Amino acid sequence: MEATGTDEVDKLKTKFISAWNNMKYSWVLKTKTYFSRNSPVLLLGKCYHFKYEDEDKTLPAESGCTIEDHVIAGNVEEFRKDFISRIWLTYREEFPQIEGSALTTDCGWGCTLRTGQMLLAQGLILHFLGRAWTWPDALNIENSDSESWTSHTVKKFTASFEASLSGEREFKTPTISLKETIGKYSDDHEMRNEVYHRKIISWFGDSPLALFGLHQLIEYGKKSGKKAGDWYGPAVVAHILRKAVEEARHPDLQGITIYVAQDCTVYNSDVIDKQSASMTSDNADDKAVIILVPVRLGGERTNTDYLEFVKGILSLEYCVGIIGGKPKQSYYFAGFQDDSLIYMDPHYCQSFVDVSIKDFPLETFHCPSPKKMSFRKMDPSCTIGFYCRNVQDFKRASEEITKMLEFSSKEKYPLFTFVNGHSRDYDFTSTTTNEEDLFSEDEKKQLKRFSTEEFVLL
Repeated sequence: MEATGTDEVDKLKTKFISAWNNMKYSWVLKTKTYFSRNSPVLLLGKCYHFKYEDEDKTLPAESGCTIEDHVIAGNVEEFRKDFISRIWLTYREEFPQIEGSALTTDCGWGCTLRTGQMLLAQGLILHFLGRAWTWPDALNIENSDSESWTSHTVKKFTASFEASLSGEREFKTPTISLKETIGKYSDDHEMRNEVYHRKIISWFGDSPLALFGLHQLIEYGKKSGKKAGDWYGPAVVAHILRKAVEEARHPDLQGITIYVAQDCTVYNSDVIDKQSASMTSDNADDKAVIILVPVRLGGERTNTDYLEFVKGILSLEYCVGIIGGKPKQSYYFAGFQDDSLIYMDPHYCQSFVDVSIKDFPLETFHCPSPKKMSFRKMDPSCTIGFYCRNVQDFKRASEEITKMLEFSSKEKYPLFTFVNGHSRDYDFTSTTTNEEDLFSEDEKKQLKRFSTEEFVLL
């Protein structure tokens, strides 16, 4: 009886904390992000120049960003469309309960998993749609005003708290879609792009069956000693993403893999081996690869000497972003202007969307406005991501990044390196992985070390 009573108290405590986090992260303070007209803006390899065009023009209020001196730039709309087209994955509430816990929300602990999802989503967009793709409806998204956010938050908190106490959960099926999609696209190519756009988002749905959804990522995290409600660091998330992609059995995903650098070293032969794994008599194509490099940009604080390198990385079209943040918060960094980083913030609690239904609404998976943060505030622990379509692409990328590393490094050693050969050639022998165990013993040791070194996320 005593044990049963303790379990009930723990469940009630979990529900109360979940309800509190739902309210806390639904309360959004509406702020404007200011961009200078004098400096270029870089977004995942694309450069935008905000120049004088018409003194009478001002940036539309719904854009969420403002050009200094109230002067609109020639490429403001293009930048907005490009930014909004990136997939935004945030805290969610009221999703199916995570196995082994009473949690139906990731508010307060899942931000690094969300930023990892955003990085992987960008890699998949490059893979299936290409860097030039933008969502046709991107500019139709409008910000809600702060008053409606506030009133909606109070109502949602009350309903969520009452449901938590009563143990009831109502899973709502969205009844609205962005627009009618039939006949909206002018050709088969646009229709194909929209199919893949929706398919990619559906892979990140908050349900146990979604390939890269929170439920699946947590299952892979258990192999490294993590569980739902724990804090995850950028390096641990990199390994979880690798396992998720390796274990995905969807036919569309057999042409892509993930490689995670070992101790800040990318072993070229190991990468090429992963890319060539599918080359058979029936399939002569090498795989695309997403390369994830966990690094530290300094000791307790970020070393500003690394600023130019980070800017250089975000200037590459095959960069898929950075899983990083500032102390206690994880962000997905996707660009910069001057010495400020442009990012998407997962710390906004949104309602569960059932991505299994036809024509599910897309608005909540696209961020209506960018945010900026000084590089100096960045936490030194992060994971950098690159996408290479084939072996030849990887070779070009490794050469270009190596030159950038050598040029930007003011220290004796660069942040990370590309070396020829396999890791085993450098005495990095790995234990044979049991089929029932997703992580080898060496990987578990690495993950345990990463877990103790990385910043705490709230």
